[in-house]
Amino acid sequence: MINLDLCKKCKKRGFDPHKGIICSLTNERPAYEGDVCPDFDNDEKAKPNRIFSQKLRPNSDRSTTAVVLIWAVLFMEGVTLLSSIMQYNLLKTIQSGGEYSANALTTNDMREGLVAILYLLVYIISGITFIRWFRRAYFNLHLRTSPLTYDEGWAAGSWFVPIINLYRPFQIMQELYEETKKILRNGTEAPGCNLETSSLGIWWALWLINGVLGNIVFRVFKDADTVDQLLTSTVLEMITSIIGIPLALLTIKVIRDYAKAEKQLK
Repeated sequence: MINLDLCKKCKKRGFDPHKGIICSLTNERPAYEGDVCPDFDNDEKAKPNRIFSQKLRPNSDRSTTAVVLIWAVLFMEGVTLLSSIMQYNLLKTIQSGGEYSANALTTNDMREGLVAILYLLVYIISGITFIRWFRRAYFNLHLRTSPLTYDEGWAAGSWFVPIINLYRPFQIMQELYEETKKILRNGTEAPGCNLETSSLGIWWALWLINGVLGNIVFRVFKDADTVDQLLTSTVLEMITSIIGIPLALLTIKVIRDYAKAEKQLK
C-alpha cells in the first residue's frame, strides 16, 4: 500500500479532483515500490493535513447491526407473505360462496394487524440502523479523499427529501463504492475488494419498485370495502413481499461488501 502520508509532505505532490493526491511527475496516483519513494523531496513548509490525519470512526458495529436487522426484515417479509396467502385463500372462499366462520374472519384480522405492526416496527428500526451506518461510511470516506460530491449529512437527509430520495441515496452509495475502490487500488490490488457497482442498479431498482407498490397497497387497502378490492390489495401485498425478499438479500450484500472494504481504509 502506498504511503500517502509521505506524499503529502513531498514537494512534487499534486491534487486531481477525480484522482485525489497525485505525483506531479506523472500526473497519476502515487505508485512506487518499497516504503520510500525514490523521487521524494521533503517539503519542510508542508502543513499536516488535518482531515487526512484523522482516524476513521468505527463503523463495523453499525454494519453488523444493520445486517442483523435486515435479516429480521427478511424474516418479516416471509411472515407477511404467508399471512397474505392465508388471507387470500379466505377471501377466495368468501368470493366463491364457500363456508367460513365469524371466528375465521376475526382471527384473520387479528393476525394481519399484528403482522403489520411487527413489520412496521422492524422496518423502521432497520431503516434507522442502515442510515446510521450509511452516514458514518460516507463521513469516513470524506476523511480519506476529497472532494466528494455531497456533504456527509446528505447520506442521511437525502432519504427524507421528496424527489431527491429517488436518486441521491443511490448516487452516494455508488460514490462510496467507486471512490473507495480507487483508494484501495492505488498502486496495488486490494485483497478482498469486491466493490462492483453492477449490483447497485438492481438493488436500487428493487427499492424503488418496492416503495411504489407499498404506496399503492396502502391506498387500495385504505379504500377497500368489497371482497374484490380486498383481493386486489392482498395480491399486491404478496407481490411487494416477494420483491422485498431479494431486496433484503441484496441490501445485506451491499453492506457486507462495503464494510469489508472499509476495514482496509487506513
